[in-house]
Amino acid sequence: METKNIMIVGVGGQGSLLASKLLGRLLLTKGHDIKVSEVHGMSQRGGSVVTYVRFGDKVYSPVIDKGEADFIVSFELLEAARWTEYLKPGGKIVVNTQKINPMPVITGAAAYPQELVDKMQAAGVDVDAFDALGLAEQAGSSKAVNIVLMGHLSNYFTDFTEEEWLTALEQSVPAKFLELNRRAFSLGRNG
Repeated sequence: METKNIMIVGVGGQGSLLASKLLGRLLLTKGHDIKVSEVHGMSQRGGSVVTYVRFGDKVYSPVIDKGEADFIVSFELLEAARWTEYLKPGGKIVVNTQKINPMPVITGAAAYPQELVDKMQAAGVDVDAFDALGLAEQAGSSKAVNIVLMGHLSNYFTDFTEEEWLTALEQSVPAKFLELNRRAFSLGRNG
C-alpha cells in the first residue's frame, strides 16, 4: 500500500503523544511499517506540538512535508488553520472547535482569528469540525479530547474495526482511566 500520512497538531499538554501512541499500536495490528515523529515547539508553555504518523508497506522517513498529509487531526482551531498547507489535495482536517488563546492574544498584541472553519472551507479544505471538548466533558474529563478525536477519526479508517481500535486503546492507557477513555472514544466515534 502507498504510504499514508497523519499529522496530529495541538497545544502542549493536550495529549497528542497519547493519540499518536494509540494510532501506532492500531496500525501495527495490520503489519504496517510505521514511523512516528514528535516535534515539540514551546510545548511546556502552551506552544504548538506536532506529531507525524506515517504508515504503509515501507516508510523511509517519519517527516511529512507540505502537501502530503492525508489527515490532520487538530486539537484546536487555530492550530488546524496553521497547518492546512500540509494537507494534500483530497485530504481531510478533523478538528476540535475549541479555541485556546496563543501568547499574542493573551498579551493583547493580536486578536484570535474569527470564522476559521469557514475560511478553511472557502479555501477548499475539507474540514470535519466538532465540539470534541464538550464530548470529552460528557465522558467525564476535559483531558479526554485526544481520545474523542481518535474516536471520530476512526470513522475514516474503515479497514479497522471498532474492536481493534478499543484493543489499541486498552494497550495505550492505564487501567484506572480505561472506562473513561472508552466512553470518550465512543462519544467521538458516534458524535
